[in-house]
Amino acid sequence: MSQPDRRRGMPRFSTHAGLSSWLALAAGALLACAVALATAWVAWSDRAQAIDAEQRQLELLARVLDEQATRTVETASVALSGLARAAALQRLPQDREAAQLGLAQVLVGLPFVRSAAVLDLQGQVLASSVAGEAGIAVDIDRLGKLPTAEHDVVGPFVAARGLGGLRRGAAVASPRGLGFIPLMRQFRSETGRPLLLVGLINPDAIATYQQLSLGDASKTALVASYAGEVLAASDEAGLQRDRNVADLKVFRELLPRHEFGSYRGTGLSGEQDMVAYRTSRTRPLVTIVNQPVAAAVQRWERGARGFVAVGVGAIAVILALSALVWRSLRAREAARRLRDEAQARVAQSQQEMAVVMKSVQELLFRTDVDGAITFVNARWSALRGTNVDNAIGRPLHTLVRQESSAAVQALFRPGAGLGTRSTQARVMTPAGRELLLDVAVVPVLVDGQLTGYAGSAVDITERWEVQRQLQAQLALSEKLLEVNPLPISMTDSGGRLVLVNQAWQDYKGLARSAVIGRRFDEVLRSEEGLMHRQGDREVLGGGGTVHFEARVRNADGSLRSTRVIKALVPDAQGGTAGILNVLMDVTDFREAERVTREAKDALEETSRAKSEFVANMSHELRTPLQSIIGFSELGCLRGQGQPKLAGMFEDIHAAGQRMLALVNDLLDVAKIESTVGTFHLERIDLRGPLRTIVRELEPLVNSRRLDLRLQLADVPLLAKADPLRFQQLMRNVIANAIKFSPEGGTVEIVGEISPSHELHFCVRDQGPGIPQAELGKIFEAFVQSSKTKDGSGGTGLGLAICRKIVEAHGGRIHAENLARGAAFHVHLPMRAMAETVPASL
Repeated sequence: MSQPDRRRGMPRFSTHAGLSSWLALAAGALLACAVALATAWVAWSDRAQAIDAEQRQLELLARVLDEQATRTVETASVALSGLARAAALQRLPQDREAAQLGLAQVLVGLPFVRSAAVLDLQGQVLASSVAGEAGIAVDIDRLGKLPTAEHDVVGPFVAARGLGGLRRGAAVASPRGLGFIPLMRQFRSETGRPLLLVGLINPDAIATYQQLSLGDASKTALVASYAGEVLAASDEAGLQRDRNVADLKVFRELLPRHEFGSYRGTGLSGEQDMVAYRTSRTRPLVTIVNQPVAAAVQRWERGARGFVAVGVGAIAVILALSALVWRSLRAREAARRLRDEAQARVAQSQQEMAVVMKSVQELLFRTDVDGAITFVNARWSALRGTNVDNAIGRPLHTLVRQESSAAVQALFRPGAGLGTRSTQARVMTPAGRELLLDVAVVPVLVDGQLTGYAGSAVDITERWEVQRQLQAQLALSEKLLEVNPLPISMTDSGGRLVLVNQAWQDYKGLARSAVIGRRFDEVLRSEEGLMHRQGDREVLGGGGTVHFEARVRNADGSLRSTRVIKALVPDAQGGTAGILNVLMDVTDFREAERVTREAKDALEETSRAKSEFVANMSHELRTPLQSIIGFSELGCLRGQGQPKLAGMFEDIHAAGQRMLALVNDLLDVAKIESTVGTFHLERIDLRGPLRTIVRELEPLVNSRRLDLRLQLADVPLLAKADPLRFQQLMRNVIANAIKFSPEGGTVEIVGEISPSHELHFCVRDQGPGIPQAELGKIFEAFVQSSKTKDGSGGTGLGLAICRKIVEAHGGRIHAENLARGAAFHVHLPMRAMAETVPASL
């Protein structure tokens, strides 16, 4: 080649190579700019979506908090409605103590109601659940507009601890933000006098629920009236309780055209906020949830840092690739070798990825644009119990339970954005177990076109179940603590009170807000604070639990005998989180112990003297009675030829027999009550002794032409019982039924096992029945029904003996009137007992 040809060729090649390299760099720069613009656009779109999601969450929070506030007021309204009908309140002002007791009892089940009181329309407090408020006169105008008769109304926020802070002429200043919401109901007393029942709703209860529900320091919530008066607010908005928020857009423009909604504009902070509101369905209340837009933007910025970093990394990669292409034009062979090596590494990575996909415990899948599965990893077989090939082509929403199908279908809705879409779905395993999966999908784009979705499903069943159990346990623990009648408190490791229940507040007469964060010696008397310090040192030194009894001053100022229990509360690291303190008022118990002991001694002495007297007199009476009965029988035999004389001896004989029966009954009573009398118990089927009694009484039944029906269970009626005493018991009851049934009537005897696993024997007759006022007295000694005092009754000891026999067996007996006649019920336990036990009563 000539020199000119070389000169013509070399520059042409160099120029082409240089142009290609610069074109590659320009293309890389343009691509980097495009990625930067796309990253910025996606970030801006994600920002808008994040703000929209925050606003939707505020709307949901407004609904939840509105329902809670409404439920709180409605629950208090139902309680006041029931109180207004209570007899004690109807009799006011005469029965003040009963009314105050009723108010206090109702408040036990209403932890969000601070106190309740009854006032007349001039502001005079007639009764109150708070000691010392009864009798004072309050400024009733501060409670707001009064309700009409038999209606209730919610008043404005009142800055006072209670009604005592509204005393006319001597108002008591309260700390800023402390107050109550009055719920007032007007009713009339028995005399027709209009009275006002006022319940003081604790706004802190509503605020606490708001704080727990918000879960974010940037969010604030409050409950206001239609006029914009703040009734309750979370701690972050606590300073707004004494201001009016009627200047918000909610009150100026949106109400009452829209009962709920949201907007972005000037909110509670006075800046650009996201505001969601909702009005109560039944009360003139508005719940407002507020969050600064800046807080949502800051939260989005923290989440978008990773995405921006990825975009910057992508731009760096593009620039690096552009430089690599520029260099590749100068070294094709080197680039080809690098390409081959890269392909080998990609193939190896794909192979490794395939192995990882098989071994991963999460369900990974690919779908087309309609949500039909095109790929799924081996985890499918473990979840569904079928081959992976059976999943190909099936829509994902058909593989979950019906209630989750709509949520899964929404994942593949067109136009939902390019970000990650997630939901929770429930599926059933082949073994019938229900699983909860966290499903997430990401759109897959090829050349800007949506070609399908890549996704994963994580099994969160155990975490979900544990969370539900934990929430239920926490709710139960909180409820048990609040309704526990024992005063309970807890101090932290520094001795400061962190928890008190309602019973503690009532017992000590101190509000929870006034003691939390303070030590015992700061809120209690010096001697009681010293007692707690000594107990704390003892429990910290010895560990475990400490019990001791002390004299503790009650809310009314009286000293009460109290059993104090202190126990260490461990923390998560095994150390000491605090000390649990339980107070148990045993004053009444100690007094009852003393009175019971004295009464028992006196009763035992009286019973012993009575039993000895009855036993001695009965034995003394039997000797002359035997002679009377014997000579009367002899007179009957010898006077057969003289009817008048024979009739006199028969009257003497019948009177002697009745007297002997009375003496025998007295002896039975004395024997049963005697401390040396015993019952010989044995395991026996009581159907046998009962049938024997029925056979013995057949002549008496036939003489009165009665229909005796015996219905016994098919299974053995086994019990530990004395057969002879059981027969004596049932013989007396059945004989009474036969005696008082009219001729030709029916007597039913039933023996069965009751649903409470007791032996139940019932004897029904068609006699005159028992007067209702005498049902509880017929089992007492020498007591007869007024319907049997015409001579048809006995000595009045038969049923008393029956009751003593039943009670000696650990059972019970009672009677009831039927539509025709009466029924006697005998219940005996089926529990194991000793063969021979003392029969003292």
